[in-house]
Amino acid sequence: METSEILKKVRKIEIKSRGLSNQIFSGEYHSAFKGRGMAFSEVREYQYGDDIRNIDWNVTARFNHPYIKIFDEERELTVMILVDVSGSNEFGTRKQLKEDLMTEIAALIAFSAIHNNDKVGVIFFSDRIEKFIPPQKGLTHILRIIRELIDFKPASQKTSISEALRFLTNAMKKRCTAFILSDFIDTGFEDAMKIAGNKHDLVALHIIDATELRIPDIGLAQVYSKELGKSIWLDTSSKKIRDDFDKKAKARLAFTESTFKKSGVDFTRIYTGLDYVKPLLTLFKSRESRR
Repeated sequence: METSEILKKVRKIEIKSRGLSNQIFSGEYHSAFKGRGMAFSEVREYQYGDDIRNIDWNVTARFNHPYIKIFDEERELTVMILVDVSGSNEFGTRKQLKEDLMTEIAALIAFSAIHNNDKVGVIFFSDRIEKFIPPQKGLTHILRIIRELIDFKPASQKTSISEALRFLTNAMKKRCTAFILSDFIDTGFEDAMKIAGNKHDLVALHIIDATELRIPDIGLAQVYSKELGKSIWLDTSSKKIRDDFDKKAKARLAFTESTFKKSGVDFTRIYTGLDYVKPLLTLFKSRESRR
């Protein structure tokens, strides 16, 4: 892709993402994702009902009257965005590829984060860690991330969710908020997700194209898998083939949902070609209501 074309796409995504972030998401994001802990603010005189564990004994001794420490929430977060760049995401039948949808959502999360003065970093992964952009603040940093999202070319076409989650667990020593954007066409990542979910505030955004759940009857069709690197012919007019496909698709959805729930990970499903604002807002509000 030519540099001028990349810059145009960056600008287009920036305008859309910043607009959504400023108008809709910033407040919801702030409420849904809290800071790391509590930071000391000041002392004041003890009042009936205050927690005696917060008494500042040094100040109390100095003034011969009980004083307590006041703490404010540490607002600043570190946000990590894990983006699946494997071959299966170069697919879409609803006017949008999965990878394009991931780019828009990642940009929206990034702009919402910097609007709240949070640091943002990105992990691009396939079946390996393709690129790690350490968390930083600022618009220039976010625009770099968007450029990478648009023009990144992975070395591998395969997927390993486990590899991405293990890297997150090892690379980020302190607790962070992490969004993993993937179609989750993979298996064996249950343990890694549970470990990452225990250490970090992990949110799964499951990106789906409707054709992956139900194939239409279009007769004999050639299907190519970038991850497997081969083509197969399917007779989609066969009800048995369509039913088998549907059954496997439902089983895969059930597996991912069960894994998210067992790991204590918040998640939502987002479909190509459809509005992604509503499912994200619903997710954010559900988190806020539990706090």
